[in-house]
Amino acid sequence: MSLFNVLEIAASGMSAQSTRLNTTASNLANADSVSSSTNETYRARSPVFATMMDAFGGSSEGVGVKVQGIVESQAPLRKQYQPGHPKADDEGYIFLPNVNQIEEMANMISASRSYQSNVEVAKTSKQLLMRTLSLGE
Repeated sequence: MSLFNVLEIAASGMSAQSTRLNTTASNLANADSVSSSTNETYRARSPVFATMMDAFGGSSEGVGVKVQGIVESQAPLRKQYQPGHPKADDEGYIFLPNVNQIEEMANMISASRSYQSNVEVAKTSKQLLMRTLSLGE
């Protein structure tokens, strides 16, 4: 595996973790949004990652990660009885997202650390590449 491949893999990892950070931020931003029906209520989202395989070299080794898509959580929504709330339904209930703020904060820390690890891999690879090029001097 060349150093150029390492840089591509690290870049794909940074892109994937950036998507993960963005979906986590969206979940946290909408954690307290209120709705009057289950169809309108925000649902927690998370990215689905897949390994990119080496299509050109003929090998079956992974050459990065890609975001396959964004899926919504199927966890039940939170339902609260608040008959005086302006968004309460006919029975007096409001619906809140299925976002677990503690899980989202842990997810954000994990994604941030993974992103930083990929930055370090790219930085080290760049340094190694520069040292290799300077050998001919």
